[in-house]
Amino acid sequence: MGNEKEIRYVGIKENVAYGIANAGQCFGYNLVAGGYMSLFFTKVFGLPAQAVSIMILVLGIWDTVNDPLMGAVVDRTRTRFGKLRPYLLFVPLPLSVFTILLFSGPILLQDVKSMTIKIVYMYISYFIWEFFYTIGDIPFWGMSAAISPSPSDRTRAISSARFISGIFGGLSSTVLVVLMDLSNNGIISLSLSQVFLLMAVIAGTLGTGLFSLAGICTKERVVQSVKEPSVIEGFKVMFKNKPLFMIIISSVLSSFGGLSGVFATYYYSEVVQLNSLALIIALPGTILGFVTYLLIPKLKAKFDNRQIIFLSGFSKLIVGTVVFLIGYKNFTNYYVVIPLLMCQNLVFSFFSTVNAVIPTEMIGDTVDYMEWKTGERYEGISFSVLTFVGKLTGSLSTSLSAALLPVIGLSFKVIEGTSETVTVKGDNTDIYIWALFTFVPHLLGLLTLIPYIWYDLTGEKLKQIREDLSARHAELSKELSGGENNG
Repeated sequence: MGNEKEIRYVGIKENVAYGIANAGQCFGYNLVAGGYMSLFFTKVFGLPAQAVSIMILVLGIWDTVNDPLMGAVVDRTRTRFGKLRPYLLFVPLPLSVFTILLFSGPILLQDVKSMTIKIVYMYISYFIWEFFYTIGDIPFWGMSAAISPSPSDRTRAISSARFISGIFGGLSSTVLVVLMDLSNNGIISLSLSQVFLLMAVIAGTLGTGLFSLAGICTKERVVQSVKEPSVIEGFKVMFKNKPLFMIIISSVLSSFGGLSGVFATYYYSEVVQLNSLALIIALPGTILGFVTYLLIPKLKAKFDNRQIIFLSGFSKLIVGTVVFLIGYKNFTNYYVVIPLLMCQNLVFSFFSTVNAVIPTEMIGDTVDYMEWKTGERYEGISFSVLTFVGKLTGSLSTSLSAALLPVIGLSFKVIEGTSETVTVKGDNTDIYIWALFTFVPHLLGLLTLIPYIWYDLTGEKLKQIREDLSARHAELSKELSGGENNG
């Protein structure tokens, strides 16, 4: 049994393909994530902040039903390709089309005067894009648990996905902010609406093309039971699985921490008015982030997953507070801001990289936990938590940020007779943005640590679960092969 745990089932090529697929997916998602969607709808499409806030909130709440429902459907799927791969083979094409349509509104409706029609287009295009993204995202992350029975294989697969997507998936936001600055300064002849559409076309062709590798090049190796769990049983898993439920609650509370990413966009765009400054500030942290993947095994040797989560939360608060205080009267001074935010980004990048792997791995542990308790595996419903909570928290963060814009005195007015907008700010708007970028989200982020007090899949308990499941999988494999022992 001890030797079985050391077997490596997943080769380098499959890990790389899985990582490249995630990079392709993230290339498009990064155009939607954080503050870019809010900025696109309010500044580029010229829609009211209140309408954007309500739409993103409503669809975020819808995800709490839609994603688990999709996860339950995935768990019922039984085909010769597996239960996850069929969706990964199907979804790239429609996702490609609706990624492009999502960012086409300002071009397609440039001569339309009715704000109602524009708002309806926003709702429909965002809803359909999100629907197809869900169909691909849940099976993709479910594959990280089904790709191998080995915890080490899973960690490598998740790390590969996060690492490669960190390099190539992030290129979309990098190129986007550069093109935005070139457009704003008249260096290129593209308007902001054309810049966003160009990036959407690249994401919808190259990005989704790479994402298709997840269905083509990966295998499901964890043996599934013949029985198909009902949709109702799948939904019940989220409440029966206490460790998973703690992750859900913590992740929802992380919406407050997400304000930092959204207001970072507004800080660079509207306070210092240089979007590409974010690239300079992020460079040292980006390099450290890649190195951090090599340090994760050493970190895990000293701390369990729950302890790492606590370490991350408190570290971000301390650093964010120091940055806010030092930059309080100097947040537009490049000589102060650049080194200050670089230092912040170094610390945040380290923990962001760790947090890109650890929670995903913890959800895989909760899948094992439920199989240990019930005999059934629920990758679909369990990893729907990763997807719907990620989208819900992103939606809540973006919605709350959009709702805060009038409160802090930031608005965008459409110039009469054109599709261009002008920024309007109050006396204290810039300092509010600075606070919401650096300090406030990480103070509120401490709320996310509370549920982990009751998360207990650590130490000897987790070790015992893995040992028991190893023996069960060997028996189930023998039954499904007609009683022959191929080990």
